[in-house]
Amino acid sequence: MIATDKLADVFVELADSLVDDFDLVDFLQRLTDHAADMSGASSVGLLLADHHGQLQFMAASNQSGKALELFQLQHSEGPCLDCYTTGEPVVNAELEQAASRWPHFAPRAIEAGFRSVHAFPMRLRDQTIGALNLFGDSQTRFAADETRLVQALADVATIAILQERSISHAEVLTQQLQGALNSRILLEQAKGALAQREGVSTEVAFSMLRKQARSTQRRLVEVAAEVLEGL
Repeated sequence: MIATDKLADVFVELADSLVDDFDLVDFLQRLTDHAADMSGASSVGLLLADHHGQLQFMAASNQSGKALELFQLQHSEGPCLDCYTTGEPVVNAELEQAASRWPHFAPRAIEAGFRSVHAFPMRLRDQTIGALNLFGDSQTRFAADETRLVQALADVATIAILQERSISHAEVLTQQLQGALNSRILLEQAKGALAQREGVSTEVAFSMLRKQARSTQRRLVEVAAEVLEGL
């Protein structure tokens, strides 16, 4: 069930990020965290298309979500890929009944402890640039109005990425998306290096990077680059 009492705070925070100069990687991370919090999903993941139109991992609320997103990419199969290809949401899909639809993905998700999955396109008009994936450890079902609320979250994120006010050419869009993907790769490297140095999990290392970025009012990618340079 969607926690409607949290919606106002979520949309206000996301709207505050819609400025000309904002940290896109951190924005997407907060989006997955908020989606998990308001929906009750056990894990949330997000994929974006690069300049070749190929989906790439960008953010997840935890390691389980990340693992399933990467699994979908590796096997070219799953709700996120279907959602991106068709531009339509995948809602209330029960994994125990989805083996014929996703013969590789469904068993893997069940093995990871999940029972339901939902995917929402990140789109503006007829342009789809990615997908937001919600995984439940029970057979969670969304009503029609709840589906619209989660789709609204994905729509807000899409507008933020496209920065509709300033982008007028497809070339600029692809450059921006590729820049975000490159930043994510750098961040993943910094997370791994910091986790190894400090003897902590990658999730704890990521929290350390985010805390440092916010306390110094810098972008996550800048802090990540500084960490890698120091190492």
